[in-house]
Parts: sequence; structure tokens; C-alpha cells
Amino acid sequence: MVRGGQAAPGGESGSDRVPVYTMAVAARLTGLHPQTLRKYERAGLLVPSRGPGNQRLYSVADVDRLRRISYLVEGRGLNVAGVGMTLELTDRLDAVADDASAAELRGAIDAATDATRTPST
Repeated sequence: MVRGGQAAPGGESGSDRVPVYTMAVAARLTGLHPQTLRKYERAGLLVPSRGPGNQRLYSVADVDRLRRISYLVEGRGLNVAGVGMTLELTDRLDAVADDASAAELRGAIDAATDATRTPST
């Protein structure tokens, strides 16, 4: 489960995680009914941030996740439990890919640093 306003796997930029859309706007952007957004929240598929007055606020990444959920339900015929399992696995894969990319980048930086070092005399 990804909480609104927090970093998520998949290389999303920080600005994608800023909660800016109300429930009505998020529903309009995704073509989903607001009650469906509440259902997905109750199922733990998405946890939007809360604004003043406990109002749900969705980020760009949250809206993308809602679109992915909608595709899995409507396009692939998964039930909510299946969607939850699918999202959990893809989140894990994204995290592993990010870790591998970070390790690869650290290795490249170390190699470049070693290559540019002048030998001590």
C-alpha cells in the first residue's frame, strides 16, 4: 500500500507525490465514481493524504495508481484481492529495480572515481 504524499517505488519524482487533487477531481480524472475511490481506500489499495477537515487529497502518482487499479479491474477482470496482490508485487519489483539501479550507479561512480584518481608517488 502506498500512502499519499510519501515516496513510492517506481522512480516517481517528488512532485508526483504532492497531494493536490480533491476526491471529486481525482474521480473525474480517472472516470471512477467517488464511492469507488472510497472502496479502494477501504481495501487498502491506496491511502490518500488528508487535508484540512480530513478531506482526501490525491497526488499525480495516486491518480496514476487509480488508473492502474481501474485497468486491472475493468480491463483484466481482477477482483479487489487480485488487484491488491498485483500491486504489491509490482511495488516490490519496482523497489528491487530501484535498488539494483542505485547499486549499479554507485558501482559506476566508484569506477569513474578510481579511474580519475592519480596514483600516489
